Amino acid sequence: MTALTLHRARLVFPVHRPPIADGAVAVRGGRIVDVGPHDELVARFRDEDVVREEWAGILTPGLVNAHTHLQYTGMASVGEGAYTGFEDWSAAFQAVYEQPHDWAASAAAGAAALLRHGTTAAADVVTDPVAGSALHDAGLHGIAFWEVFGWKTPRWRAQGEARVRAELAAIPTPPATGISPHAVYSLDREVLREVAELARTLGLRQHIHAAESAFEDDYTRDGTGALAEHWRVRGHGDLELLAGGGSGLGAIAYLDSVGALAPETHLAHGVYVDADDRALLRARGVAVSLCPRSNAVIGLDAAPVAAYLRERSPVAVGTDSLASSPSLDVRDDLAALLGIARAQGYREADLHARLLHTATAGGAYALGLDRGSAPAGTLAPGSVADLAVFAVDATDPREALAAFVEDVASTPAVATIVDGVAHTSSRENTDVL
Repeated sequence: MTALTLHRARLVFPVHRPPIADGAVAVRGGRIVDVGPHDELVARFRDEDVVREEWAGILTPGLVNAHTHLQYTGMASVGEGAYTGFEDWSAAFQAVYEQPHDWAASAAAGAAALLRHGTTAAADVVTDPVAGSALHDAGLHGIAFWEVFGWKTPRWRAQGEARVRAELAAIPTPPATGISPHAVYSLDREVLREVAELARTLGLRQHIHAAESAFEDDYTRDGTGALAEHWRVRGHGDLELLAGGGSGLGAIAYLDSVGALAPETHLAHGVYVDADDRALLRARGVAVSLCPRSNAVIGLDAAPVAAYLRERSPVAVGTDSLASSPSLDVRDDLAALLGIARAQGYREADLHARLLHTATAGGAYALGLDRGSAPAGTLAPGSVADLAVFAVDATDPREALAAFVEDVASTPAVATIVDGVAHTSSRENTDVL
């Protein structure tokens, strides 16, 4: 029988149930066997040889980064800037993107950073094929999403599907692969429709940038606005929505009209959405990965975080890439979300716990990792043994959660454990609890 490892911490946060003081997680063969008070688990497994790992800090499920582009890790100079809006940022991004890059090395560095920050799974959008192995090579879970960008219907029907199938086949697995239709403004209507159908045919998940720009609604509704003019000036006035005067629908309803919204899809950003948009997303089972620091760097408004929380919309959290964010630590984004929610009037006492959920179970739901034979996102028997330990000294659960969310710099990840194997540790194990 495979050896059993008992991970003990002063507080264990299963997420789907109350925190456990002096708790432990029993792991065997990459799966969680049991979770509970330490002494109870010691008694249960007293007749087995047990390897003990005792951590000074709190233990949570491994974090999920639900939106990033690891290949842009080497473009941090862009993310260090401050921009007046999407057009301004896009120009700076393109200038650096067109320079020579070792995309494989850049993506690998990003994956290593995720592990250092307690992240065990990610939604990684891949634009250049050589960057497609980053999650696989690092042993991370999640999905490598091949990005579908810049296709118009005639060329797509001539070669698009074959091209996407070939690029997907070239990405090593595990983890899973998926399709990322870039956005409503960079793909023709029929391309979006046919990509959604291809994803269903192949049994793959979709990940779409949506409602990131304030001008997406104008673009999809009647083919007007700054975003529309941006594409016309660049010679793309033949895009279906621009040539046809729009669809009469806002961006979220437009995605629904082409069959792109389903429980197998999650969106990135979701900044410019109203109550009807959010209700439609909930009805379709679509989660939104919020990326507050990326939005701030680009110069966008804050997403309606308080509304998402009050309405119980499925939300996750993502860092985006270093081309628009200061770090790949999703906890920095949790701190930003907390500030936004409070500024928007969210006063419920559950805010810190809701944010922990966003970075764990919420992210697992967004990526479809919360189901199957080895679910992720919570600490429960049968779940994959993806764990993270953080150097939080508090023994009161509320104080510990507050420190986890708000004091990221002083409470770093001590260990990141994927499939029961520790991939990184920032300081030595200790038996002081």
